Amino acid sequence: MRILLTNDDGVHAPGLKVLEEIARQFSDDIWICAPSEEQSGAGHSLTLTRPVRLQQLGERRFAVTGTPTDSVMMALRTVMPSPPDIILSGVNRGANLGDDVTYSGTVSAAIEGALAGIRSVAFSQVYAREGMGDDVPFGAAREWGAKVLAPLIDAPLAERTLININFPALAPAEVKGIRVVRQGFHDYSRGSIVEGRDPRGYRYFWFGLHAIEHTLDHGTDLEAIDDGFVAVTPLQLDFTHYSTIGLLAERYAG
Repeated sequence: MRILLTNDDGVHAPGLKVLEEIARQFSDDIWICAPSEEQSGAGHSLTLTRPVRLQQLGERRFAVTGTPTDSVMMALRTVMPSPPDIILSGVNRGANLGDDVTYSGTVSAAIEGALAGIRSVAFSQVYAREGMGDDVPFGAAREWGAKVLAPLIDAPLAERTLININFPALAPAEVKGIRVVRQGFHDYSRGSIVEGRDPRGYRYFWFGLHAIEHTLDHGTDLEAIDDGFVAVTPLQLDFTHYSTIGLLAERYAG
């Protein structure tokens, strides 16, 4: 089985090393193609206004001067001799829960894989407090990663779907199990923007990563993580709101 690994934290990120450990429990045919620098929050963006450069770091290891989406596209169209059987993205440093998936470069790399018709899975490790940097503990992801991936290897997934996995901020022995849940939603009205001044006296703004309010609706990824479970959420790429089609058709009729 050929596996492609990527992420949005950068090719040298600790979480990518954890993901490689997980992947090697299933195959030795591992390829890595990831951004050369951190691209958190890049979403499903492409680099269109400057050239993208590709650097080989070792056997089957490549870095791309672009986004996670760029990295997957480069891997599939330039780097790999044939498509992978599965694409794994992560392990992200931090949660990708609820509607955070719309911002996530980790999830977007899996989206690009799903668009290419390849089974794709995103992994994220929740952490307990801000400012941890590379000190985020990946113990839960390392211990539970293969357990949660194994059933997905040959599961009959629908086309244009992907799987989003989040590991709770707990020691491996404290994780209660795995839950398959739906996507939750945050209250972004309480998000923060931090203002400061640079050494020359000019104002700057930094989007904060402070805790965002959310309602723990039953059966969501937010609830599962809060309860101490690994959250497994199938996502689909069809954004159409089907129940509104008829209503709008009536509005435009005649």
